[in-house]
Amino acid sequence: MDNEQKLKIEEKIIEMLKTVYDPEIPVNVYDLGLIYKIDLQDDGELVIDMTLTAPNCPAADFIMEDIRQRVESVDGVKSAQVNLVFEPEWDKDMMTEEAKLELGFL
Repeated sequence: MDNEQKLKIEEKIIEMLKTVYDPEIPVNVYDLGLIYKIDLQDDGELVIDMTLTAPNCPAADFIMEDIRQRVESVDGVKSAQVNLVFEPEWDKDMMTEEAKLELGFL
């Protein structure tokens, strides 16, 4: 795939990530700043590094599987691997302005 195709697919991946929510927080995982890396290979293999707002999040497995299933539905994504990482540690400064506003941090 060429760079233009790759950018369009990555935009669709981000749109799809914005449909995934932590059940305890009314903001999507992308705007919360939980997505650290989106790495789409030319062959359609996708690797996402993400974190959680807290390491002991009870919904971790649900969120990760929801992300994997949704991004694999994007045309151009052959398969997705979602890695859970805790470096760097998440903090509220990683959220978008919209997320901060929604959660009352502004």
